[in-house]
Amino acid sequence: MAETPPQASLFDDPQPAPRPAGAAEPPPPAAPSPPPASGKGGYSAKDIEVLEGLEPVRMRPGMYIGGTDERALHHLFAEVLDNAMDEAVAGHARLIEVRLDADGALTVRDDGRGIPVDPHPKHPGKSALEVIMTVLHSGGKFSGKAYETSGGLHGVGVSVVNALSEHLEVTAFKDGFEWRQTFSRGKPVGGLEKLGATRKHGTVITFRPDPVIFGDSAAFRPARLYRMARSKAYLFGGVEIRWACDPALIHDQTPAEAVLRFPNGLADFLAERVRDVETVTPEPFTGRFERKGDPGKVEWAVAWTGAGFGEADGFLQSYCNTVPTPEGGTHEAGFRAALTRGLKAYAELVGEKRAGLLTAEDVVAQAGGLVSVFIANPEFQGQTKERLSSAEAQKLVETALRDPFDHWLAAQPKSARALLDFVIQRAEERLKRRREKEVSRASATRKLRLPGKLADCSSQASDGSEIFIVEGDSAGGSAKQARDRRTQAILPLRGKILNVASATTDKLGQNRELSDLMLALGVQGGSRFREEDLRYERVVIMTDADVDGAHIASLLITFFYRTMPQLIRAGRLYLALPPLYRMSHGAKVIYARDDAHRETLLATEFKGKKPEVGRFKGLGEMMPAQLRETTMDPARRILARVTLPASEDEVAELVEALMGRKPELRFRFIQENAEFAAADLDL
Repeated sequence: MAETPPQASLFDDPQPAPRPAGAAEPPPPAAPSPPPASGKGGYSAKDIEVLEGLEPVRMRPGMYIGGTDERALHHLFAEVLDNAMDEAVAGHARLIEVRLDADGALTVRDDGRGIPVDPHPKHPGKSALEVIMTVLHSGGKFSGKAYETSGGLHGVGVSVVNALSEHLEVTAFKDGFEWRQTFSRGKPVGGLEKLGATRKHGTVITFRPDPVIFGDSAAFRPARLYRMARSKAYLFGGVEIRWACDPALIHDQTPAEAVLRFPNGLADFLAERVRDVETVTPEPFTGRFERKGDPGKVEWAVAWTGAGFGEADGFLQSYCNTVPTPEGGTHEAGFRAALTRGLKAYAELVGEKRAGLLTAEDVVAQAGGLVSVFIANPEFQGQTKERLSSAEAQKLVETALRDPFDHWLAAQPKSARALLDFVIQRAEERLKRRREKEVSRASATRKLRLPGKLADCSSQASDGSEIFIVEGDSAGGSAKQARDRRTQAILPLRGKILNVASATTDKLGQNRELSDLMLALGVQGGSRFREEDLRYERVVIMTDADVDGAHIASLLITFFYRTMPQLIRAGRLYLALPPLYRMSHGAKVIYARDDAHRETLLATEFKGKKPEVGRFKGLGEMMPAQLRETTMDPARRILARVTLPASEDEVAELVEALMGRKPELRFRFIQENAEFAAADLDL
């Protein structure tokens, strides 16, 4: 369904050890020393803080919305929108309005039942509306009486939005009257007002994020809000979402007004995604599953194509109770399992023995898939609900897809055969690449003659292997002695590499250091990069824990981002985190990552003591045993994975500003961010 022009709003109106026989009587115990006075180094009852109301949210917002960055800022909108969608899914609302005003205030309206305003029995003197907005773990979604399925289950969503908003206003159309209450930073500005009689019903929430939490320059992005609203409309065909935004805030193709309604749900969503793409089968596999009296529901849509989605290996987007789950989970596992088993069963039916090669990855790697589940009491990992962990979701999805997929394949044998041949070809290519990689790895050591002297690992398989890129022969010597020779390879580089962000293509192609690095990895850059060519599962940048080391790491990350971003998107680029200090007192030895960690250890592990503190000037000064223990042993080390956000436009701009050819961009960045730099910055 296409988006249509907006219509008129519905809201216009221990025991001691035994003494050995014959041992002398021990001296009486010394009188205990008095506890230290509270103050510097002291610790007493008055040091115990009790956070009340919404204070924990403002003090530790990351615990509730995952941080204070742009993603966390927009999560506030998701929490409010989820509540409106829950009303729609429950059958009590059919219209949601989203409006972004010029002053940055965001409004979400629904024509549902309205937030209750009667006095709350457990909080005398407070309305249910005020309790919902100001008390954590309050709401109508715990018992399942008010909602069979819902996206918000923790009872912290809208109260967290209130806590992190500079201003928030709630209007409830309830019991024949209009009610309103305002809040600031989680606290009521006044009481609940009864404004007058009305025939309307529903809830209106207008809020403006607090710049104290998110920064003065933080603002909602219309394009992101619009995409989030449109996704919700796709996920439930029974709702209409009307979008409006002040035109002055829009700087791209985002419409200022739109009506979002998609009766066919995910089928419409997929149709938009594959509109200009040639698919393996003429029609996608779509469907819905719902049992009367059972809150469990499933909707899906999937199509297969060789290329054209815009993603290198297709996509799989999943949702639970209309909440996006970008990290996947049990419902995705059920989706993959159902498709794989269905194709294998069909292959057995038609006598295709090669289907025994198939894995779930072969089946979905080049598919565009969407799956949405509705279940009661889902379990998520984390408050931001990025991964579903409910075991029943996998069984529900497998059951829902099993018979429909069998019937879909049987009803169109020509298309089914084309799909089966397509995924078998993917499996054969995968096995071929694995064999080629094993052959190439067996002779790689003889082929490579690197100036930095690559010390390769002995394993012939890429899985489980890793290459450490280190600075200079000194660090390389320590790393070679510290490594596990079976799975860890070492490649020393000569100091700082070429800055690819400011170098010409010719200069990049002539750089021997970077050419050797790509040869060691077994890949080519740009459009010729193939992840399956990588000779190692992980690529680890291991530089000194100082400013120079950070600069070298930045140059290497820039190189990988500009020449092979697929490596980063695949989650195969890491940063090692070597310590900067070694702290010891007697037999106790602890390593500190940086100055802040050192101060923390002095105040905790070495409190009241004077430990010996040694600063490592570089990895080359560390004993191999120390380097192995702190940085290279998989059982004890910490690696930081280099990732890219969903929207990479800001990353591209930041790389160009900090690493590109224009010094004026760096000067502007320094001017805009100098106030955030630490006073003791190591330059």
